[in-house]
Amino acid sequence: MIPVCEPTLIGNEKKYADQCIETNWISSSGKFLEEFEKRFSGFCEAKHGVSCSNGTTALHLALAGIGIGKGDEVIVPDFSIIALANSAIYTGATPVFVDSEPRTWNIDTEKIEEKITGRTKAIIAMHTYGCPADMDRINEIARKHNLKVIEDAAESHGATYKGRRTGGLGDAGCFSFYANKVITTGEGGMIVTNDDKIAEKARLLRNHAFIQPRFVHHEVGFNYRMTNIQAAIGVAQMENAEKLVKMRQENAKRYNEELEDVDGLTTPPSCPYGTSVYWMYGILIDKERFGRGKDEIMRMLIEKGIETRPFFYPMHMQPVFRNMPGIDCNGKYPVSEQLQEEGFYLPSSSHLTPEQIKNICDTLKSLGK
Repeated sequence: MIPVCEPTLIGNEKKYADQCIETNWISSSGKFLEEFEKRFSGFCEAKHGVSCSNGTTALHLALAGIGIGKGDEVIVPDFSIIALANSAIYTGATPVFVDSEPRTWNIDTEKIEEKITGRTKAIIAMHTYGCPADMDRINEIARKHNLKVIEDAAESHGATYKGRRTGGLGDAGCFSFYANKVITTGEGGMIVTNDDKIAEKARLLRNHAFIQPRFVHHEVGFNYRMTNIQAAIGVAQMENAEKLVKMRQENAKRYNEELEDVDGLTTPPSCPYGTSVYWMYGILIDKERFGRGKDEIMRMLIEKGIETRPFFYPMHMQPVFRNMPGIDCNGKYPVSEQLQEEGFYLPSSSHLTPEQIKNICDTLKSLGK
């Protein structure tokens, strides 16, 4: 079986994790935490790095850090993982959905302003599957309407937008280090920002808002800390960060060479604003032209030992939101719906071999008409 995605551990991960165990520094303090925050924020060309327990808590902390709360609205892409909308709801705010653009699969910047109201306070810009969103346009809209911009960069470690790495392009950038990410700590997350106040607030809130005197609290905080042993794995990953990014990009190049001329199959966006890291190599299948639909192809691939995953389920179609008072799910989202209907991921581990990619592509092409 070729898994849809596995972690790639090719350096000092075990050595550094063993150091944590040998010294008993396995919890939420220790030398690797500060080092990982410093290395990763530097990698993103940002002033601050605030580690936390996962990418969703990073989003929650970032929104809380910019003051989002009850009665506010947060613009999010309709085609996204549910964590974006959930993080807004955690603060008491309401997520407002915007359709995607077909050429990048990212939020359609031409449709953002029509969703802005007097209650809108922030835009979450997701770099879908590792392809950077149009951050200049998003920041321009935000400045015009006095909004904050949070990057959901959970899928774009090392991707670039006009020569700059994602994460440091808005008010704050939020990353996940889940096992399938380009850079992983197993579980984990981080906020990167150039804003001193956002970083200070995020550090406070991730640790139950502890201040002195101890156990006296003046606001509600959260237990969102990363552990030293997770950070140790992260430091080892950072020692090979450039290599891990390049491996993902080289795999995508091989896939593209095999699949870009297949009738009825659309390969990932070319990213007009920069470089993608192809967190997941996603394709679209036109059932009429290819000869089979997405679901049938995925079933046949798993029978042949090739694991896949479907694309995200649009937010406006989520039962939880359709039944939640205050959330508008009645708009038109044709691109988001098309992506969900036609899209799925092929195996995307960084350490895939050329032979595995050739086998995957040959098998996929054999299923067409």
